[in-house]
Parts: sequence; C-alpha cells; structure tokens
Amino acid sequence: MSPIVSIIMGSTSDLPVMEKAAQLLNDLHVPFEMNALSAHRTPEAVEEFAKGARKRGIKVIIAAAGMAAALPGVIAANTTLPVIGVPIKGSVLDGVDALYSIIQMPPGIPVATVAINGAMNAAILAVQMLTLSDKELAEAFTAYKEGLKKKIVKANEDLKEVKYEYKTN
Repeated sequence: MSPIVSIIMGSTSDLPVMEKAAQLLNDLHVPFEMNALSAHRTPEAVEEFAKGARKRGIKVIIAAAGMAAALPGVIAANTTLPVIGVPIKGSVLDGVDALYSIIQMPPGIPVATVAINGAMNAAILAVQMLTLSDKELAEAFTAYKEGLKKKIVKANEDLKEVKYEYKTN
C-alpha cells in the first residue's frame, strides 16, 4: 500500500524520537514513509519532496527538526498539504529554539506544532486528520483512545490496592 503519511526528519539523529510516531502509525495500519532531508544541506531535495508529495498520495506530513528547525516551514512553504512540526530537543536550548522556530511561521504558511520531542502526538494529530475521510481508521482510532482510557482506569484501580503508610517525623 502506498504511504499516506510522510515522516521527515532533518537528521537520522532524530530517529529515536520519531520512531514513536512511526510505531503508532504502524500499530494503526496507516501506511507511511520515513526520510531524512535537511532544509540547509539538501534544500533542493526538500523542495522537490514537498512539491511532489500530494502527487505521490501523501495526505499529511510530519516534519521534525532541531535547532533552527527550518525543515517544517520550508516544507509547508512548498505544499498545500497539512504539515505537523515536531521540535527536537537540542543540546544548547533544550529544543526551545526549535519550538520557537516552528511556531513562528508567517501568515499563509501554517505548521501545526506539537511539544518538544512530541512525535507521538504528531502521529495522533495526523491520524485524527485522516479519520475525517476514513471511516475504518476512525473506528480503529476510537478503539485506540478507549484503550488509553482503560489503561488509566486500571492504573487507578491498581493504586487503590497498594498500601502506603504515612509517616511523620
């Protein structure tokens, strides 16, 4: 099956973060592709990717970048598809620099942005967009959300069984 979501990262060093998005998409049987492209080192390839994504069947792009975080914005400037930005935690400013770079897009070039290293939420947002036109995926996603609720209910029940003693000095 052809990919409908594209996960793009500025460097393969972002892979440990972005694997969480890939895993969720895989679990929900959403076909996706994953590539490393740099807005600064391979600008022509980024432009070509963005301009051709819709023709290739891509419906949502998840773009991760750290530091200057130009990748999501450059992709958004070259496509009409929704772009979700994932700021990656860097070594100097802990990803705040990437967060600010991604959320401060000019009018007409929006990039939906999730938390620093928030790849899982980026995948969830992509799936929510796709469920608008895919009933089967909507049902699978509803089951996923119910599973999240059940995990919390069970965790709360498990906590009630644990006996804690409060000690004073």
